[in-house]
Amino acid sequence: MKTSNVLVLTLVLLYSNASTEWPTHTVCKEDNLEIYYKSCDIQQDFAFSIDRCSDIATHTFNIRAAMLLRHSIKELYVKLDLIINGKTVLTYSDTLCEPGLSKLIFCGKKKGEHLYYEGPVTLGIKEIPQGDYTISAKLTNEDHVTVACADFTVKNYLDY
Repeated sequence: MKTSNVLVLTLVLLYSNASTEWPTHTVCKEDNLEIYYKSCDIQQDFAFSIDRCSDIATHTFNIRAAMLLRHSIKELYVKLDLIINGKTVLTYSDTLCEPGLSKLIFCGKKKGEHLYYEGPVTLGIKEIPQGDYTISAKLTNEDHVTVACADFTVKNYLDY
């Protein structure tokens, strides 16, 4: 019995190491709105969810996100790209953590610590644009090392 457990565990570990990319995760899928994400960091996936797709169209909605940090966060920067038909049409970047400025509760976390956030998020948009597009998000630390990154696919068929 123990030998079969070791064999199964070994096969699972070998199979997961042979894969070159993470699976696509469904954030939400409702009548007119679908959101998916895939980690673009080949070494780490993360968990992300929202309560309901329809909540995103409101001003504030609740999310849950979790991951194990592979790099410490003294400073943290975000870069977002809006990609339509393979072309970047909008880029946004901001500083989220730096000495004396901490916009997030996990600023200052160390490598190996578990990062978990559950709570409200405000996007500052009144509606989600109609169409199919990708939002590429990348978080880097003070050493310009990727802390987390993901490509979010949004499919909005709702006509406002």
